[in-house]
Amino acid sequence: MEASKVVEALWDRMQARDWEGLRGLLADDVVVEWPVSGERIVGRDNFIRINAEYPEGWSIHVLRIVTDGESVVSEVEVPHDTMGVHRVASFWTVHDGHIVAGREYWTELATDPSPEWRAAYVQRM
Repeated sequence: MEASKVVEALWDRMQARDWEGLRGLLADDVVVEWPVSGERIVGRDNFIRINAEYPEGWSIHVLRIVTDGESVVSEVEVPHDTMGVHRVASFWTVHDGHIVAGREYWTELATDPSPEWRAAYVQRM
């Protein structure tokens, strides 16, 4: 399976809570880093458990997937019933049809305050 399709399947299986299906997309020794929270997840089982145990009420909307060989970037929106809307920029490495590494930047929409000095140069979204 080409790299972009592996990442597309990752998000589809996470949305479906298909944890066994997700297992088939990840290398056993996958490493996923979350720099914003300062965490590194080592191993397929840990990555699956973290996602499976996350409090319910979320959904995943893929906004884009861009690929260059084994490198895939995805942007998704993850609204949650009680925790707000998150955006995720993910950088994946796919080798032989399996995700071997990832780095994800999770942020909550509109939580990074814009300094007043930039107001003359930007448009509010």
